[in-house]
Amino acid sequence: MKEILSVENMRKSDARTIATKVPSLELMYRAGKAVADAVEWRAPVGIVCGYGNNAGDGYVIALELKKRGIDCTLILLGERFSADGKHYFDQCTAENIPYEFCNDDTDLSPFSTLVDCIFGTGFSGEVRGLAKKVIEKYNNTKAYKVSVDINSGMNGDTGMGETIAHSDLTCSIGSFKPGHFLNKAKDVIKEKINLDIGIDPIEKPYYLYEPDASVFPERKNFSNKSTWGYVALIGGSEKYSGAIRLAAMANAAMRAGAGVAMLAVPRSISPYIIPEILEATVYPLSDKDGGILFNESELSALSARVRSITFGMGIGLSREVEKSLSYLLENYNGTMTVDADGLTALSHLGGDAIKNAKCRLILTPHNMEFSRLSGLTIDEILSAPIDHARSFAKTNGCVLLLKGPSTIVTDGEKVYIIEKGCPGMATAGSGDVLSGIIAATSAYVADPLEATALAAYINGLAGEIAESKTNQISMIASDTVAAIPEAIGRILKK
Repeated sequence: MKEILSVENMRKSDARTIATKVPSLELMYRAGKAVADAVEWRAPVGIVCGYGNNAGDGYVIALELKKRGIDCTLILLGERFSADGKHYFDQCTAENIPYEFCNDDTDLSPFSTLVDCIFGTGFSGEVRGLAKKVIEKYNNTKAYKVSVDINSGMNGDTGMGETIAHSDLTCSIGSFKPGHFLNKAKDVIKEKINLDIGIDPIEKPYYLYEPDASVFPERKNFSNKSTWGYVALIGGSEKYSGAIRLAAMANAAMRAGAGVAMLAVPRSISPYIIPEILEATVYPLSDKDGGILFNESELSALSARVRSITFGMGIGLSREVEKSLSYLLENYNGTMTVDADGLTALSHLGGDAIKNAKCRLILTPHNMEFSRLSGLTIDEILSAPIDHARSFAKTNGCVLLLKGPSTIVTDGEKVYIIEKGCPGMATAGSGDVLSGIIAATSAYVADPLEATALAAYINGLAGEIAESKTNQISMIASDTVAAIPEAIGRILKK
């Protein structure tokens, strides 16, 4: 799996490399040359440079293009340089590489390729002044755009920013950063590559989750449905019956490899669910006015039969729901995923309910749900999503899956980023499909962290496949379910 380094980890790792084995000038040269080697250049090339070491990489790129006879021009925000950057800028002037300074009238349209060397991964805050105007002009050109290390204006840890340079290709230096994947990254980066220049991580990295066939246990002939797990999906209410969505969740669990999926729903809505499912089974629960009633004997009998439980989709909010969830947390000893309304109920039960859970607990919030669970504001979560997710998981002894354009999965120690997913998945029922897949993988993958990451990957890849066969606008959650076999097939071929 590819390593992903936080900005601080990258800064420390870079500093140690310079102190112990590679001088800073050599490291800057390696970065610039690696970019020059990686890009298919279309002349003329304009290299837009800021003031720091990211600009220095741009000067090295210019020197390399000069050697190759590729016409290029340096476009500087101002006459200010880092020490190493000045060294290579002086070489550029000695080689008569043309340069100009930006102003309000700067025209970037003549260039076939534009290189973004304005800000590096150390940038934080928002872009203002001349830099903002230049980035806006840069984005409005038809040139092929290359960002060096990270897109200028983007926070390297969060993928956030108001004014961000768009790229056809982003060339990460040393290691990928979280900002290459999270939040706005997919909207501004069309393609990305990482260029290894000899920097070793000083602290534990995060990982880009990319499974192969080895993640699936071998399915032998001498096995049966019990081998691969009975799973329970507890959800639904008369108000939020969503029969087709609940059926999609059950079908997702089956398609993702569960031996048997049992859809536990209020008795009054079960007749509407039964016609929508074939392979899964319905387990009616006591209810009143279309909502479940806490019934210890029913929950005890159900939980005794299953290897994993997913709780909360469309179940509504009531004291009966909270009592049912509390009972399962205190008594069930398998793996339980809590999603949707279940997360809201969990936030009402309080932190001790999570910390003291008998089961192996997986929580799957989006930012608003995570805000309710953690007490953090959404802005606080967006400012440091990995840090907050990891801290919450570690403090509460659970696995946390934080939803977004790319998904964060952590147990408080290891952090996975799952890049798979697409805009077409922003539709009702997509979360239910993910919950169904997690129920299945949790039944045959022993480690809840690995099971959750695998489920998120299958879900995202299936969504991408579904979108490719429909479109972003028309796609619905059941299209993702239909693509699960192909998604798993692709993993099995690796």
